[in-house]
Order: sequence, then C-alpha cells, then structure tokens
Amino acid sequence: MEKYQGSIEQTLMDLNTDSKRGLTAAEAAARIAANGKNELAEKRKKTLFGMFVDQFRDFLVIILLFAAAISIVTAIIEGEGLVDGIIILAIVLLNAVLGVSQEQKANSALAALRKMSSPHAKVLRDGKVTEVASADLALGDILYLDTGDFVSADLRLISSTNLRIDESALTGESVPVEKDAKQVFEAVRPLADRTNSAFMSTLVSYGKGQGVITAVGMDTEIGKIATMLDAVKEGKTPLQKTIDEFAKVLGIICIVVSIFVFLLGLVQGRDVFEIFLTAIALAVAAIPEGLTAVITVVLALGMQRMVKRNAIIKSLSTVETLGQATVICSDKTGTLTQNKMTVQRLYDLDSEFQVTGTGYSTEGAIEQNGVKAVMNANLDLLLKTCMLCNDAKLESAEKVIGDPTEAALLVVAAKAGFDLSAAEERYPRINEYPFDSTRKMMTTIHRIDGTHLALTKGACDQLIRHCEYFLDKGVVRPITPKDVDAVLKQNDDWSSQAYRVLGYAYRQAEDPMAKDLEDGLIFIGLTAMIDPPRNEAKDAIMVCRDAGIRVMMITGDHLTTARAIATKLGILKPGHLALSGEATANMTDAEYEEAILRCDVFARSTPEDKIRIIGVLQKNGEVVAMTGDGVNDAPALKQADIGVAMGITGTEVSKEASNMILTDDNFASIVSAVEEGRVIYANIRKFTIYLVSCNIGEILIITLAMIFAVLFQNVIPLLAIHLLWINLVTDSFPAFALGMEEKEASVMGDQPRSPKEKLLNGPTLVKILVQGAGLAIAALLSFWIGFQIDGASVAQARTMIFFTVVAGELIRTYSARSETRFLFSMKPFANKYLNIAVAVSLALVFALIYVPPLAALFRLEALTAAELAIAAGLGLIPFLTGELTKLFHPVRKDRVRHAKS
Repeated sequence: MEKYQGSIEQTLMDLNTDSKRGLTAAEAAARIAANGKNELAEKRKKTLFGMFVDQFRDFLVIILLFAAAISIVTAIIEGEGLVDGIIILAIVLLNAVLGVSQEQKANSALAALRKMSSPHAKVLRDGKVTEVASADLALGDILYLDTGDFVSADLRLISSTNLRIDESALTGESVPVEKDAKQVFEAVRPLADRTNSAFMSTLVSYGKGQGVITAVGMDTEIGKIATMLDAVKEGKTPLQKTIDEFAKVLGIICIVVSIFVFLLGLVQGRDVFEIFLTAIALAVAAIPEGLTAVITVVLALGMQRMVKRNAIIKSLSTVETLGQATVICSDKTGTLTQNKMTVQRLYDLDSEFQVTGTGYSTEGAIEQNGVKAVMNANLDLLLKTCMLCNDAKLESAEKVIGDPTEAALLVVAAKAGFDLSAAEERYPRINEYPFDSTRKMMTTIHRIDGTHLALTKGACDQLIRHCEYFLDKGVVRPITPKDVDAVLKQNDDWSSQAYRVLGYAYRQAEDPMAKDLEDGLIFIGLTAMIDPPRNEAKDAIMVCRDAGIRVMMITGDHLTTARAIATKLGILKPGHLALSGEATANMTDAEYEEAILRCDVFARSTPEDKIRIIGVLQKNGEVVAMTGDGVNDAPALKQADIGVAMGITGTEVSKEASNMILTDDNFASIVSAVEEGRVIYANIRKFTIYLVSCNIGEILIITLAMIFAVLFQNVIPLLAIHLLWINLVTDSFPAFALGMEEKEASVMGDQPRSPKEKLLNGPTLVKILVQGAGLAIAALLSFWIGFQIDGASVAQARTMIFFTVVAGELIRTYSARSETRFLFSMKPFANKYLNIAVAVSLALVFALIYVPPLAALFRLEALTAAELAIAAGLGLIPFLTGELTKLFHPVRKDRVRHAKS
C-alpha cells in the first residue's frame, strides 16, 4: 500500500515517528545513514578525453583518417608537402571538438534537476522546530510548509490550512492544487490526484501545512524522473545513421576499386610502385574529404538561421532531424496554451457577457453580442467582488503574485476600468474568511460607499446552497428553484467546455466580525475562466497537418480540459481517441499500441506514460518531436528524437533535457524549425549527390584510363595531389554554397520522408552513376585530345583533363541547385553564394595553371587559349548530363501519410 492510501495515524506508525515530537537528532542521523541523503545522485561523468576519443569511432571519421594517412604516405614517397594530409586531419579534429562540446551540454539535465530542491527546510526535531539543510532530511521527519516554500521531500500531509501547491512543473496541472491532509484514498490514484500529499520541488502558493516525509532523494517522485533521465539512451539521428551507412559503402567501394586497379596493373605488367601510387590515387578519389566539413558548416549555419526564428538548437544533428519529424507530441499547459488563466465569460442569470483579450494583459473589453457591454448594477458588483475578494497582486502582463485564478479575476476587473491600485484604499478590507477545501468558499468584508458588505466567491454548487436571494437587475428578490436550476445548468455547460467556473454572492454585514456572514447570501453571478489556447497554435497545427505531421496532445491535466482545448485547436480528429492514463493502465501491450496509434489526446499522463507513448510511436517508424516545459516532461524530451522545451516558461530541467529551446514559447516556432530542417535536409541531399557523383566520376576516370591505357599512352590521368585539390577545394566551396540554397516552394507541401528512406537510395545511386559517367566521358575525351595536339607533353594533357574536371564540376553545381527543376526554369544565378564559390574556385585553378611555382608543385603546364576553350567546352557535358537526369526523377512512394487521416 502506498503512503497516500493510509490514514495519518497509520503513516506515522509505519514510519515510527511522532507528529508532536518529530525525530530525535540521533534517529535522523541513523536513518540518513541507512537510506542516504535527501539529494539526487550524480553518476560518474565521462572525462573530456573519453568523450574526445569517442568522436573517432564513426566509420566516416575512420575513413577520413585513412585518407589522411594515404595522403601523408604519398607525399613522403613523392617528396611533396604534407598540406593535404594536415587539412584532412584538421577537419577530423574540428568535428571531434564540436562533438565533445555538444555532449557536455547534453549531460547537464540532471544538474538542473538537482538545483530545483530547496537548500533548507523547517523540521520538527527533538520536539523543537529547527532549520536544517534539505540534504539532511530523513524519512519520518515532520516538515513545515508555508507560502513561498519549495517542498524539500515527498510528504504525506498531516495538517493543512488553505494549502495550495503549484505542481504544474511536475504534473502539468495548470492551477495550484488544493491539498487536504484528512483525505484517504483506498484506490490507486495518479500523482496529480493525490491531494493528501506534497512532492519534492513543488511550490507552496498559498496557505500552510505539515507533513511527514515518506520519500527522500532518488526515491521521491522527482528522483524517479532523475532515474528515468539517466536511463534514457540517446540514439543516433537519421542523418548520423545515413552517414554511417554511406561511409561503410564508401569504404567497401574504396577497397574493391583499389584492389581491382592494383590487380589490373599487375596483369598489364606495370611497375608495382606505379600501381601502388595509382591505387592510392583511387582511394583518395573515392573519399569526399570535404563532406563532413560541409555538413558541419551547413548545419551550423542552419542553427544560426533558426535562432532568428526563435528556436535555439543545441546539437547540429537536431537541425536535420527536425525536417524528418512525423509526429509532434505536445504538452498542453504553457505550450499549446498560455499558462495564464483568463476569464472569458460572465453571467448574471438574465445576461451572458464575453471578455476579450488573453493572459494577464489588461487590454480587452467586456462585450455583449459583439458590442461593448453597458455597466449595470449586477455587472458592477460582480466585477467589484472579483477585484476585492482576492489575495493576488498583478505586477505586469507577465508577472503575478499569488494564485493564477485570482490574478485572472483582477485582470477582468481592470478590463472593465476598475483601478486596482486604489482598490484597497477606496474599499478597505475589514475582515476575511479564507478559502478552505471544506467550505470551498472565500469571504472578505469591505467598507463600500459607507456600508459594510461581505463579498463571497466559491464553487458554484456550494455557493448556491448559501444563497437565499438573487440580485435581479439591481433589485434584490428571493431566489427560486428555477433560478437555482438556471445557475447550475450554466455551471454544467461551462464546465463541460473545460471552463473553471466560480460563483459570486454578497450580503450586508452590520457586524463585520460575525460568524454567519456566509449564510443568507444574495447571488450575483458567475465567471468562467480557462487557460486559453495560444492564438497562433491553431494555424500552426493546420500547417503541420498540411505538411503531413501528426500533432498529439499529451498532458497531465484533466481529460475534459484536454479534450476541450484539443477540439478548439483542431488536434482531436473525428473518430480518433482522447484517453487518460487511468483508462490505459490495464491494457495489454497490443491494446495499448493500437490505442496510441488512434489517439490524439492523452490526459492525466505520468512521465512513464510519456516515455511509453513515444516508444510505441518510434517502434512504428515515427520520428517524434516532444514539446514540454515541466520537470515531468524531461524524460520524454530526452527520449524523443527531438525534445523541444519552452524558453520563457520552461524549467531548467526541461531545457537541459531538450534538443531545442523555443525562445518565444510559441508552438508555431516549431513549424518554422521543421521547415528549416526540411530545407537543410534537401540541401544536404543536393550537395551530397553532387560530391559523391564527382567522386564516382574521378574513380571512373582512373579506372577507365587503366582499362583503355593504350588510348592514353599508359599514363595515369590524375595524380593523388590533383584529386585531393579537387575534393577539398574545387568541390567543397560550391558544396557549401549549395547548402545555402533557398527553400523550394513545395517544401511544406510534401509529406515527411520516411525514416527508412536512405539519403542515397537506388534511384539516387543511378543518378549519381549517370552524372559521374558524364564527367568521366568529358574528362577522358579532354585527356585524349590533349595527347593529339602536336608536341603535347604528359603534363599538358594532365592539365587539360584537370581543367575539364574542375570546369565540369563547377558548371554542374548550377544544375545541382534542384533535383527536379531545370536550371532555366529558375533564376539561374539567384544563389549569390554559389556565384562567389565558383568565381573563387576558378580563380584558384587559374593560379595553379598559370603561376609557375604552383604549376610546378602540381605538375601542370600553362594552356593555350585554344586548349583552355576545348577543356572548358567539354566541361558542359556534366552539366547537360545533370539536367538530363531530372527527366527521370522518381516519384517518391515511401512518404509517411497520416496527418490528414
């Protein structure tokens, strides 16, 4: 049996403690020694060196290190400089440093969780109230709670006086929870419904109480979340998996082609050393040395662009993963809603009024049927009661002191023109009867216009029982059963729409200190308030649906509230389910999975529920983004493919556990981030196809030159130093520029790509081979022509093929700007970054050819104008081949389609 299921006496007996005396200092010390300190455990951290070494375990990094070694060996054998090998090593080291930086940030969630606990607490020890460090609390200690305190451990309350605790960060409950120490629950209750308990790291917003400590440290509810955070393992992102697969294929190609060429050379009777150098050149040609650097820089630039769109991305890989999101699991409170209670309806039996504006801003008005309402006696007294029977303070549109429900009542009074700052002086409070969970009412007595009035607010069904009269158009008359039915019907109607309804009444108070001022009341009216949806959330959800992204609401709040908000926002689709944690508790795994796949709203969820839901979705091939702002969201944020925290209202724990933080707490910013992620993935795909097709072309050049050696005087067309220059300089600059390509119009009209879809799938590989073949044909034709020119040397022929390869690859980058649209159907030179990259690359290659020391280093010779024109003209062939492949761009059939279903 859980502690909240037992009586106060039984709990004290089980914990062997005394509510009047507390523990002795010796007993507390013994229990701390036996059960551990009241703090969250910190696992042993990986050292910086360990994290650094881990960065070199990716297959592509290993291949790059291999390429660096080959480059250095070649340079030593041929007596050349080590610049190329050092550049490759620098790229690998840069990526390792970035990886360590990201891992350090990712491991800080538990540190933030530890900071949430209060450093000191008031306890009863040896019969005396004393203050001790929170870490030194023990099981069975009697803890005192007062307004403004953070709860330092998990408690079974033993006394409560008007006690309300803000548990929104832990459970998602949007308003402070009324606590009642006398409650006993026989059945199992969700965390949010355990009103006789208090939990570590929650905040006392009103009242006071005492409790006996039932759990400390990692055994508390917050400790269980810490355990889950520690247990969640972050897997590789889709891009990382794709790059790993690509690297393995690349490694196999590298080995196979090098062995083939080496064996072919032996068969042809070539010099072994020469064959070895050729095999090395092929290995270099097969590896796109600049790919990791280009991906890193493009993702980093994407992160910067997302900052301008109110999204801070904490890891480079998240940028691309966003574009693959198929489901967004969104918390309700503070994410889809404003987390600011707002009065939206007023009622006085004869009339219903609407209130405009949201949140704690006093901008807005009270309207009736679309026009500004005329103030009457009922409305005036209703709003005065909202303002005066109230303990909250409104400091600004962003900050309130006190209960959010009472803050909302101050705001509606201010919208009607009441001066909140002068209220206390103009209508002084003489006496009060604070709210308690038994009466469910609060009464304050004020001097108003020379007389004493008792103003009462409370739960409608309770308040109406104390009313004997009704204020009808400013005239007091006896209340009738018909009046009561009308009021209760209005209360039920609003409650079914997830509004929180309060009733208001008053009476004359000849004796302000009388004990019967809550009897014989005169009913005034009702208010209905709600934590309203964000204005922009509905539009953002529609955009998600058009983009094929399913939106689910997962919240700790009540099912009625969750369903109402989800319906307003368009999340809950016809025929789909709205479930609660209790409803799914006894489902089998198969039943649970089937329910979740048809569920749009999941209420009363626990941290365990959220992780289980995300697990089901991921098992079914979904890429899941989870949004949240509370401590209870942290494990799910870490489990999700993309964890999205709120920057303004989010707890530090949720921010540290997430991959992305929204600086404006705007659900719509997620849509912008998804769009940016899709653009980045499209651009990564463009420059990857471009780079790999260049490498395939280079492999074909050398392999075909070996096979048809007689046509080329048995000369290897390109040396390793040429291939490294092309891969690191000529190809990389334009690839960076392709990563800056603007979005195409259809980017948010497409369905999400399937998580199973590979970056380089079958049709794409065919396209790469065709484009590579176009480059090889142009290059070998240029090489052959070079030998046909009278007096041509090997160096001159190599220079021609070198320039043809460079020119062909640079011209083809313009075709690579789109996989589907022909260049001249777009603005051909709209990408200014590409124009600059091509100009710089051409300038550098001209320097290599026409600056004698550089030409000598690269074994090149100056070309005549005619030779240059021939080489450049042949460079158009790869461009034409690239445009030709667009005719056969496959229609993608493996898209995920469920958002509109």
